Amino acid sequence: MKRFFTILVCKLLRFVGGIVGKGSSLPGKIALRLCPDILSRVELPKYIIAVTGSNGKTSTVEMIAHILTENGKTVAWNKEGSNQIEGVTTLVLGSSTMGGRVKSDILLIESDERFARYTFKYIKPTHYVITNLYRDQLTRNGHPDWVFDALKDSIYPETQLILNADDPLVSLFGYGRDNVTWFGADELSSDTKELVSVYNDGAYCPHCKAPMKYTTHHYNHIGHYECTSCGYKRQDTRYTVTSVDLDKGEAVIDGKYKITLALKSLYNIYNILAAYTAASIVGIDQEKIAADMSDYVMKNGRVITFNIGDRPGTLLTSKHENSISYDQSIRLACADKRGCDVMFIVDAVSRKYFTSDVSWLWDIDFEMLGSENVHEIILAGKYCNDLAVRFSYTDIPGEKIRMIEDISEAYEHLKSDRKEYIYVITCFSDKGKFISLL
Repeated sequence: MKRFFTILVCKLLRFVGGIVGKGSSLPGKIALRLCPDILSRVELPKYIIAVTGSNGKTSTVEMIAHILTENGKTVAWNKEGSNQIEGVTTLVLGSSTMGGRVKSDILLIESDERFARYTFKYIKPTHYVITNLYRDQLTRNGHPDWVFDALKDSIYPETQLILNADDPLVSLFGYGRDNVTWFGADELSSDTKELVSVYNDGAYCPHCKAPMKYTTHHYNHIGHYECTSCGYKRQDTRYTVTSVDLDKGEAVIDGKYKITLALKSLYNIYNILAAYTAASIVGIDQEKIAADMSDYVMKNGRVITFNIGDRPGTLLTSKHENSISYDQSIRLACADKRGCDVMFIVDAVSRKYFTSDVSWLWDIDFEMLGSENVHEIILAGKYCNDLAVRFSYTDIPGEKIRMIEDISEAYEHLKSDRKEYIYVITCFSDKGKFISLL
């Protein structure tokens, strides 16, 4: 009766929350108060796929769900993006019968990396995708090594790990394990032999702390590496991006499956590859996966196209306090050979706490914006002065940069008679402030 009552309450609260446009985590929070071990009392499906990491969780989960659904599987997944234990509890109970059985073929869970140990206390994933570990929200997450220690407590011996072989810290989760599937990229034409990032989180071996040697860098510390002391190195991959042409917007997986890209970003290709790998493992035909992924446009609102008058543009939602997320958005804009203007909005640092910490701005590779493809740079929002100080340490000419604190005024500036394509780069907290003006 306790299980029945808890599920009933969760379903009712979720229904009410759906009407008012809220309630992805509150129903689960109440359910856990009523029955703290409710997740251990639910009958789960054969496949439980978990996805975590610093970046790309939401996009990867959406793509996995898209592929599986297109191929006839029923999938329960937290599409609202509520990825801590309360949101996962809402997902599981909301997808269950009153008798406590999840009705879908596959349970697909996006989990916050720092809180995965709590999410998976009662739920044991059969397959666990870990996308990457980057510097992310210093105030909340500290260093990636600390997040690694928190995340490893959520991994069970019987779980099949699906790991990004090109990330040395993520690869450490697979050290000494047999049940690991590796995905990654071959050496690509866009690679660099030397690190071009502002910082180097791949300088030392995560296993023995000796210096690490790279033969190629895809971006930042993602690439092909080997420790100079203990021999820890990138593993051979089962699922592989074998070639990429970002100008054409094409990627090839496993040497034969071509995918056309709606978003011409190597960062996006890793999300696609992670989804491709997970779907392949649960039995979906790889040719069909490639077809389902070609030109797929994300529905999660992280990338939005728009028009301001006659000027087209793209809004890229990058995580504040996450420099690699910004680097990849900047890289996308700089590669646009049509010529573009780029606007950055930093008006709120976080949705969850207030510190005014802007140290993360100094980790972003703004120097890339010196590209001849970028014509004007607009700095907007409450922290535009902090952005301006950061830009003063680049070699970008001052006349190329315009500072407009008020977002509405910055938007009006974009309505000028300029013809360049527009990229607006901001975060979850601030994107609505721009969208509301469109």
